[in-house]
Amino acid sequence: MKLDHLMDYHASLKPAVDVGVGPYGARSFGEVIGGEFEGPRLKGRLLAGGGDWILVDGNGVGHIDVRAIFETDDGARIYAQYYGTLEMNERVMTALTTGGDTEFGDAYFMVAPRFETGDERYAWLNDKVCVGEGRIREGGVAYRAYSVEHG
Repeated sequence: MKLDHLMDYHASLKPAVDVGVGPYGARSFGEVIGGEFEGPRLKGRLLAGGGDWILVDGNGVGHIDVRAIFETDDGARIYAQYYGTLEMNERVMTALTTGGDTEFGDAYFMVAPRFETGDERYAWLNDKVCVGEGRIREGGVAYRAYSVEHG
């Protein structure tokens, strides 16, 4: 098994809407308002209207649930959905409260994106198992995504 770099991308988010603490933890929502992506075979922008939900449990672990639409520079649309885990450590909390950044590796921030499209030029994405690492970015989040390849 090997990991092939698929793309780097960032999403700009509206300020988070705090839903409050419920029986499963503290839930909030950030609406995707834009962003960009680029990789060896992909380049384009994120469309507004997606969402980034997070549920922080009693152990300080954020459970991520994201949906977004990517639009390639040549007009293809790709649906992305992913779940992940974010360790809400001191660096993350400082970045979130001050509007700052973290770096890759500052916290356990891992996701498993799944992509789907009806565009034949990018149909190869439909069957890929992917993983990624995230970081907090002022006004949003950024990721490095990889496809898991055989051999």
